[in-house]
Amino acid sequence: MIPVSIQVRQALGKLVLPLLLLLSIGVIIGAQADKPLADRARMYVADALAPLWSLMSGTQEHVLTMTENLREAGRLARENARLKTENENLRRWYDVAVSLTRENDSLKTALHWIPEPAPAFVTGRVVADSGGIYARAVLLVAGTESGVQVGNVALAANGLAGRVTETGAHSARILLITDIASRLPVMLEASHAPAIMVGDNSPMPRLMYYAQDTRPIEGERVVTSDQAGAFPAGLPIGTVHYVSPGRPVVAPFAQLDHLTLLRVFNFGRAQIESPEAPGHVPLTPQKKSLELPLKSLLGQG
Repeated sequence: MIPVSIQVRQALGKLVLPLLLLLSIGVIIGAQADKPLADRARMYVADALAPLWSLMSGTQEHVLTMTENLREAGRLARENARLKTENENLRRWYDVAVSLTRENDSLKTALHWIPEPAPAFVTGRVVADSGGIYARAVLLVAGTESGVQVGNVALAANGLAGRVTETGAHSARILLITDIASRLPVMLEASHAPAIMVGDNSPMPRLMYYAQDTRPIEGERVVTSDQAGAFPAGLPIGTVHYVSPGRPVVAPFAQLDHLTLLRVFNFGRAQIESPEAPGHVPLTPQKKSLELPLKSLLGQG
């Protein structure tokens, strides 16, 4: 190999750009002078470089795939670590639950405790309630032929939804706990203090008539009370939330605006009359009031 001095290298380096510029100008002029020849030359170059472009494209796809796989592996590693932590926590809670179950069984045996019979229940599909006297109620596709009775308790997947107020052969109307006609005796689980949960047609019913020395605590669980005899004790309803100072409400566990299935339980409670909806005028008294003037007129005749 012939040695080249530094001055010659610098001179050649300065000539590269002008030569490339002249070559480009020559190619443009040649393409304008003989267009078919330029098209054939361009296709020859494209055919010659096609394998190189294909190789580069495939390499790029492989690099992107490897990068995505590495990211996915990192995400799976973090998810695996999180699941291991949750599994350890669940194992600890499982041990606690087993210990408490054994202790509960031993206490029941010592007390000769007689368990209550399991309540019968019916599961039905919920449809929209376009009529009726209540503002917050749903229709259940299950009626008296399925064993549903007035006063039965309706439970959603994670909490109390309401109770049955009207029944038909194949359908039943369920008054939700958020309706303005709903009044339920409840208990604050932390303090074991009684209260009344009052619906007002809003998503969260209010808490009223609780003792002043046991005010509801933010986030405290609210369950049913058996004081009125309509509900069994201990059914989960929701948690306490303060919308403003001195105004506690209950955030229900059940998503009452998106009910699809409900379980209707028969706890063997005594049936109670359905509450009157505000503004509802019974039809029977109106008929009697019309009959009295007719009788008086017939008597005078």
